[in-house]
Amino acid sequence: MTFVEPFGIIVSMRKIRVGVIGIGYLGSLHARLYKEIDSCSLEAVCDIDETRLQQLSGELSVRGFSDYRELFPEVDAVSIAVPTGLHYKIAREFLEHNIHTLVEKPFTTDLKEADSLIKLARKKDLTLQVGHIERFNSAFAAAREYFENPYFIECHRLSTFPNRSLDIGVVLDLMIHDIDIILGLVNSPIKRIDAVGVNVLTPYEDIANARISFKNGCVANLTASRISEEAMRKIRIFLKNAYISLDYRAQQAFIYKKELTGITKAALPIEKEQPLKKELASFVECVTAHKEPVVSGEIAREALAVALKIRDLIWKNPRKF
Repeated sequence: MTFVEPFGIIVSMRKIRVGVIGIGYLGSLHARLYKEIDSCSLEAVCDIDETRLQQLSGELSVRGFSDYRELFPEVDAVSIAVPTGLHYKIAREFLEHNIHTLVEKPFTTDLKEADSLIKLARKKDLTLQVGHIERFNSAFAAAREYFENPYFIECHRLSTFPNRSLDIGVVLDLMIHDIDIILGLVNSPIKRIDAVGVNVLTPYEDIANARISFKNGCVANLTASRISEEAMRKIRIFLKNAYISLDYRAQQAFIYKKELTGITKAALPIEKEQPLKKELASFVECVTAHKEPVVSGEIAREALAVALKIRDLIWKNPRKF
C-alpha cells in the first residue's frame, strides 16, 4: 500500500516482512513479540524440530519452514536464534540475499566471522544488529544519564542451570551482556584482563570471574554463573561521591549519594517495559528508517573480542571437576 504526500512524494506503507530462524526458547519469544509490533508482519518461522515448528506456526497462524533458505523470497528481515556455531553461516546467507539481519548473542564464534558479516552488511547497506538485550532494559536507560567517568563497576549475572546454550560457556552465554554494557560505559582502552573459571556440569566454563582494568584507572569486576540456586542480574557503578545500583531483572535503579548529612538513597523513575520487545521494535525501526542499530555488528564485535580473551585466559590453565 502507498499514499501520496503533498508535493507528490510517494511513501510506502508496506510493513516489513519478518521471519525467525530457530524457535527454541528465545526464538519463540522473538516470534511472539514480532506479532505484537505494528510496524512489521511476522511471515514465517523456521526450525528443524518438526513438532516445535508445527506447534508454534499453528499458534501464531504463520507459515512454518524446516529449511531456512525457503524464507529468502518471503522476508525483508530476519531474527537468527540458532546455536552459536550456526550464526555465521545462516546470517551470511541472509545478508547475501539482501535481507536485514538480527543475530542473537554471541555474535559469532570468532572475530574473523564477525568481520566478514560486518563487511558484507556494509557493502550491501543492510541493517546488522546483535541481540544484546540489556541495552534496552528500562533500568539501564533510567540511570544512563548519571554514568560519567565511573571508578569501579561490579557485575553479578547468575542463573540456574539453563539446559540450553550449552554449546558455549558462561562467558559467551551470560557474561558477554555485562561486557557489552561496560565497554559502552567506560570511554577508555583496556589495559589488562585477568580471569578465572571452572567447568562443573558441562565441558565449558560454568562459572567465571573476570577483572578488566582500563587505562583511565577504572576497574570492572564481573562474575557470571549458570549453576546458581537463584537468578541475579545486577550491576553497581561507583562514581565520585555516588554509586548507582541496577537490578535488571526487577527493572529497578537506585542512586546513593554522599551528602553533608550522610548517604542518601533515591529511586530513579522507571517505566517498566519488556526489553526484548523494545529491542525487536528498534531493529524494525532501523530497517524502515535506515538507522544505525543501538548494538551494531561493530559494537558487538568489541564485546565478543573481550569475551573471547576472557574465555581463552580461563582455559590456559583449566581446572576440571
